Amino acid sequence: MNRRTFLTSTAAFAAALPAAGALRGKKMGIVIHSYWKRWQGKYSNLKYPPFEHALDVLDHVRDLGVGALQTLVGGWTSEFAGKVRGTCESYSIQLEGSITLPKNEHDVGRFEQEVRIAKEAGAVIFRSATGGRRYELFSSVEDFKHWKDGALRSMQLAEPVARRQRVRIGIENHKDFHAVELAEMLGRLSSAHMGACVDTGNSIALLEDPMAVVETLAPYAVTTHIKDMAVQETPTGFLLAEVPLGEGILDLPRMFALFEKYNPQVNYLLEMITRDPLDIPCLKPAYWATFPDWPGTELARTLSLVRERKADKLPKTTGLKLEEALEFEESNIVKCLRQAGDRYGFTPSLKTKAHGKKDEH
Repeated sequence: MNRRTFLTSTAAFAAALPAAGALRGKKMGIVIHSYWKRWQGKYSNLKYPPFEHALDVLDHVRDLGVGALQTLVGGWTSEFAGKVRGTCESYSIQLEGSITLPKNEHDVGRFEQEVRIAKEAGAVIFRSATGGRRYELFSSVEDFKHWKDGALRSMQLAEPVARRQRVRIGIENHKDFHAVELAEMLGRLSSAHMGACVDTGNSIALLEDPMAVVETLAPYAVTTHIKDMAVQETPTGFLLAEVPLGEGILDLPRMFALFEKYNPQVNYLLEMITRDPLDIPCLKPAYWATFPDWPGTELARTLSLVRERKADKLPKTTGLKLEEALEFEESNIVKCLRQAGDRYGFTPSLKTKAHGKKDEH
């Protein structure tokens, strides 16, 4: 089903969606990138100690009552994987892996070893991304097409490994592919072991309607990155920022219903990245270098949305002291987990009252 078909059948499609109550009994999970300041000691102090490895993260998120953790799995040993598995089982937390696809034929062995060891730890779902911000990385259509061919080849190399190991890998819409491009590539793979890690907010940076993105990719969903987004207009485009769930512009209930329709077993994983807003320079000619045929109606629709839904203030970490930035990160995560229960119907996550005052930051 293409994007136009989705958009012209909105009413009938929405009527067929599951009710919000379908989320009852599910807990929101979390993506390691939500802790990017504390992960591996990038920024930390005594009050907010570093997370050196997955076991540190699991100890922390247990008190938040999350249902799943998606974390990097590269470099693990079988011994460490056994410790992770035991910890996840004792905490009743599901494990998902975040992994780098094989770059070429010579890299397949590394990839399969990482998948195998992560599977020993309990991971059967993996997230991967093949690129980054398309409008920053590539200066021509030819450059992007060459990279895209390599990305598809990486997926093709990963598929037999995923099939052999009986795992599923979700490729994230990572500000690189338009949703229809990623869906077309997954269709070419035609494998139950290769799907999408659907990020609810990333593709706004490519001037895509976030609901159309979820509508397009939900049928392929293996896992998710759940976030809400806020925007502000600039002279050259707009600023885009992650904000606590319910404080942004996304129709999250309808997105959840779409995921439930296509994959009721999918995990919902919070990716609340606390950072300065991203600059999306969509009014600069260089931004359009890799998709010159993308319709101007998408630009008009996006800028209209930005103007209509502009935030009074966007989160910012520049200028904050270390402890302030760490507290801001933690409070944003706690807000999101609380909102997941209070507003969106997930099983309430927070297990302790220790986090109760932090979300006033």
